[in-house]
Amino acid sequence: MIAPLTMKPKAENSGKSINFKPVGQFEETRFEKIHNVIFEDSNEASIKVAQEIAALIRKKQASKKSCVLGLATGSSPIRVYEELVRMHQEEDLSFSNVVTFNLDEYLPMDGDNHQSYWYFMHEHLFNHVDIPRENIHIPDGTVANEFVIDYCLAYEKAIKQFGGLDFQLLGIGRTGHVGFNEPGSHYNSGTRVITLDHITRVDAAPSFLGIDNVPRKAITMGIATVMSAKRIVLLGWGENKAEIIKETVEGEISAQVPATYLQDHKNCTFVLDTGAGSKLTRNKTPWLVDESLEWDETLTSKAIVWLCGATNKSILSLTDKDYNDNGMSGLLAAQDSYDLNIKMFNKLQHSITGWPGGKPNADDTSRPERAEPAKKRVIIFSPHPDDDVISMGGTFDRLVEQGHEVHVAYQTSGNIAVSDTDALRYAEISKRISVSQEAQTIIDSIKEKNESTFDTLAVRQLKGNIRRGESYAATRYLGLKDENVHFLDLPFYETGTIKKNNLSEEDIEIVMNIIDEIKPHQIFAAGDLADPHGTHKVCLDAVFEAIKRMQSEEFMKDCWLWLYRGAWHEWEVNEIEMAVPMSPSQVLRKRTAIFCHQSQKDGVMFQGDDSREFWMRAEERNKDTAARYRALGLSDYAAMEAFVRHKFD
Repeated sequence: MIAPLTMKPKAENSGKSINFKPVGQFEETRFEKIHNVIFEDSNEASIKVAQEIAALIRKKQASKKSCVLGLATGSSPIRVYEELVRMHQEEDLSFSNVVTFNLDEYLPMDGDNHQSYWYFMHEHLFNHVDIPRENIHIPDGTVANEFVIDYCLAYEKAIKQFGGLDFQLLGIGRTGHVGFNEPGSHYNSGTRVITLDHITRVDAAPSFLGIDNVPRKAITMGIATVMSAKRIVLLGWGENKAEIIKETVEGEISAQVPATYLQDHKNCTFVLDTGAGSKLTRNKTPWLVDESLEWDETLTSKAIVWLCGATNKSILSLTDKDYNDNGMSGLLAAQDSYDLNIKMFNKLQHSITGWPGGKPNADDTSRPERAEPAKKRVIIFSPHPDDDVISMGGTFDRLVEQGHEVHVAYQTSGNIAVSDTDALRYAEISKRISVSQEAQTIIDSIKEKNESTFDTLAVRQLKGNIRRGESYAATRYLGLKDENVHFLDLPFYETGTIKKNNLSEEDIEIVMNIIDEIKPHQIFAAGDLADPHGTHKVCLDAVFEAIKRMQSEEFMKDCWLWLYRGAWHEWEVNEIEMAVPMSPSQVLRKRTAIFCHQSQKDGVMFQGDDSREFWMRAEERNKDTAARYRALGLSDYAAMEAFVRHKFD
């Protein structure tokens, strides 16, 4: 379990009494101002945090005292709550002495609205444990404006009447907010109404099916309220949190990044996964922390690419002085800069290929893919019905053009991403073509929908069919036969809501069946892990588990798995093992294929933190990858798509 941490004054850089094993270097560095631990994955980390909470509850029970918990919402704590529910059901963990205070709630917001934090907490925790209902405190999103100040003061008073918060669980937003304490929040702020930052509303937009539906205000505990907790644990999962985690842990305390106030708390731990901790100095540039590193090939490649950026030089231009001046003298102990430069240059040069399925009748010793068989069977797994063309449309086009037997497997229907406006338009067109009660029922259902209702099955099926039609349009444009397009409709996704089910045996079996049917030589899958609780991660887990179970199959011994990234991130250059260049005309073909997904253009529902349309993001990302290769001294291409080969132990 996580032992409660009692940190000494910050200058002594203590706080190492946590007794679980983190990933990599554990000692905080001179760059870090908040104690943090990093796990391989968020699941293991969440379990450890739940164990600490459970231990505190039991300790308080033993002394016949209440255990006062400050609780957070959002995707980060979901697995923590799942584990607490499991311990209640299987290990007799009682919540009878637990008193909870939630951090925040949208305003205005009815409790029965599926986007309310009241609904979230009951769905994920309170409905499944024995906590007395009178012990649950969640800010009231229905309180009238004229009473809201008195309400907030009463919320603060209630926390104090219970003796203050024993434990506060936090997440962190990309603005650095904790609770809804947005940039500009004061250190001494208490529970209050706050106007939400635009970025916060953008991040919440998927849950509300569009930013226009996200409330502009919220009630939140203040910074002072959070800081009064005896113990604070902040959860950070995924690469999309890496930048703000670095700024919070290593930056200066600033009202513009409210989470930095936690640097002054004497008992605070950030619990991270490898993605969220990836930009901390000890992970991103460890040679700046410790010059006595063991320089393996992976670390060497990472350092040389970074050094080129830091010095604004190409690989072959780096000198001994460049290495020595940037904490890499240890690299020069075994070989000089010339040898290092040549080796790295050749590694990147050999990653470039216009033959993603392998070049027939060629020496493949230094090529990323095998020459044989000359014509390969290929499966492109696409989490949503457009990830294939957005993320690897140029490579997709090249594989078909070069005569490989390409199959696309769309893992989910993507129906949740079709707006009601689009669905209504299609239903009305259908009714005009052929008057039917079914079409009218769908039209009525969409028009009567409100914030507390989900799409009916018929509406979900219509939205799924819209995505199917768009997928066929794109794959036909790239020359793929319809029989090579497969819609898996994995059950975990088909909930009708943003919240999806966990990966099931049925999901894994469906993926195994398509692999067994095609018996591929190559599998491409989305390796975008920015959101560990997102659809891409679940879809990748399904592929991983299917391949793991099928490794003994004879055909799998000759099957390679290549990972591409989604619309939000790209592989670091030092990670890339296959870079497929695109000419200007191929860039345009990829753009046209993306345009086939009309429901995902012009105001897409799940825009994320980037206001550009998906085709713009993909195009700029591919051009940037080519530019990075060019800056390192490699060949000059219009654009590149990048892949990493995944090897199973």
